[in-house]
Amino acid sequence: MPKPPAAPKNRIVDLYSDTQTKPSPGMRKAMAEAEVGDEQRGEDPTTNRLQERVAELLGKEAAVFLPSGTMCNQIAMLVHCRPGDEIMGSAETHVFTSEGGGASVLARAQTLAIPSVQGMFTGKDVEANVRTGDNRHNPISRVVVIEQTVNRGGGAIWPTAQIKDVATAAKKHGMIVHMDGARILNAVVGSGVPAKDMTAHVDTVWFDLSKGLGCPVGGVLAGSEAFIQEAWRWKHRLGGAMRQSGIIAAAGNYALDHNIELLAVDHRNAQRLGEHITAIPGLKLYTPKIECNIVFFDTAGAGVSTKAVYEELLKRNVRMGLTYGSMIRAVTHYDVSRADIDAAGKALADAVAALTKK
Repeated sequence: MPKPPAAPKNRIVDLYSDTQTKPSPGMRKAMAEAEVGDEQRGEDPTTNRLQERVAELLGKEAAVFLPSGTMCNQIAMLVHCRPGDEIMGSAETHVFTSEGGGASVLARAQTLAIPSVQGMFTGKDVEANVRTGDNRHNPISRVVVIEQTVNRGGGAIWPTAQIKDVATAAKKHGMIVHMDGARILNAVVGSGVPAKDMTAHVDTVWFDLSKGLGCPVGGVLAGSEAFIQEAWRWKHRLGGAMRQSGIIAAAGNYALDHNIELLAVDHRNAQRLGEHITAIPGLKLYTPKIECNIVFFDTAGAGVSTKAVYEELLKRNVRMGLTYGSMIRAVTHYDVSRADIDAAGKALADAVAALTKK
């Protein structure tokens, strides 16, 4: 297994997000040496290979390489929805919280947040909220979105049985099931369940290359041949068409070959960080069982604000993320070592101690 690069001294330990990863020397070499062509004409062999590999990995007929994960989600909504349709998902789902209201602006669909625990719900929840269009006053429930792993659920992993349960209920009413699989490979590594098993009951799915896999850019959206044909059309309409995209697709191929196993290191580092957090009086983990690389914790019990803790951490060369309520988010990734985690844990303890003395 390849080892993450050694961390230079006196740098920021950046736990803001796994999007903070930088391409490794091996990945940069693969990008520099990539065989390229015109992707719009289907002539970029490196991009074609990436798309074929992802389709196979996710158990779908075809896939398309896109500049971002948000574009993956938004194109899926554009293909699936008609104006006035309704998209169903948890209140925590990225499509609802973090994409600038894109589904409402672009697909002209409205969203319905259904009850959930850590961003996960059941087939009964779908049944209780579905609207079929029999009543002309209601929108038609068109899409159910599942996020794997659930970012705002503290990196929670959807069990395959629960995915099947939701999909069965949705399809009973003619709905489409879309998986925002930005971190599905974290779920695979964290659970030991193959990606194909997680996606067997969903119609469309994508995963991110620029998070834990360490690529500089991009996501890959997969589904049926017909769906991907329409996705290509929307890719062009939205300005996502590229030419010699093999230069960046090569990073994705390299990551699939070398970086998936390294996600287990990120998960162990997240658990280690959780141990540091629970040792600090007043701090509380949002999810005591850390399943992947995302750690949320609450500072309210220590009588200090998240903003104050965030600023104190920056003084100590540690960056985490401010989020909703009295929560802070830390995300482990390829560029963060075990030593970095221990340093971050000490910095956090020192920051809370300094604030509680004031």
